[in-house]
Amino acid sequence: MDNFEKVEKLREHANVSYEEAKQALESSNWDILDAMIYLEQSGKVHGPEQSSYTTQAEKVKIDIEDKECKSSFSDNIKRFGEWCAKWFERGNNNSFCVEKDKREIFRVPITLLIVLLFFAFWVVVPLMIVGMFFNMRYHFVGPDIRSVDIDINKAMDGAAETVENIKNEFSSAAAGEQEK
Repeated sequence: MDNFEKVEKLREHANVSYEEAKQALESSNWDILDAMIYLEQSGKVHGPEQSSYTTQAEKVKIDIEDKECKSSFSDNIKRFGEWCAKWFERGNNNSFCVEKDKREIFRVPITLLIVLLFFAFWVVVPLMIVGMFFNMRYHFVGPDIRSVDIDINKAMDGAAETVENIKNEFSSAAAGEQEK
């Protein structure tokens, strides 16, 4: 940057005349920063206003006015309780049926089945598997059973058919062994 450009730049930033900017630069060996300091010391330019900087975080207060965001713990507990009550009612309205030879043996609410599976998993599941080998079939019935749940019933029928095939293969293998 040549001297003329330095004078113009100092004149713009310091808001002084061309002669004052040129004189300040000549007296400070053409250094713009030193020329600004010279102008401040001579009283032709006022320095920056008092300001301070800090590294401390400023506390910011945020007010949330949206009612949806404001939910108390008791509101959340109430909603959770309502959700549980709804599913408990649905579990009691729908049932898990056990049939043998297309005749219903017994029916239990799904809620009870879930409780039994939770507390006695290692007893209930093996009994259900053994029951399949004695021609028992399982399915869900009730007013809330939809097409998605019917897929579950199809899966349980498929499992019963698989057990039936295993029984037939085992019987065939045993009959073949007896013939030898």
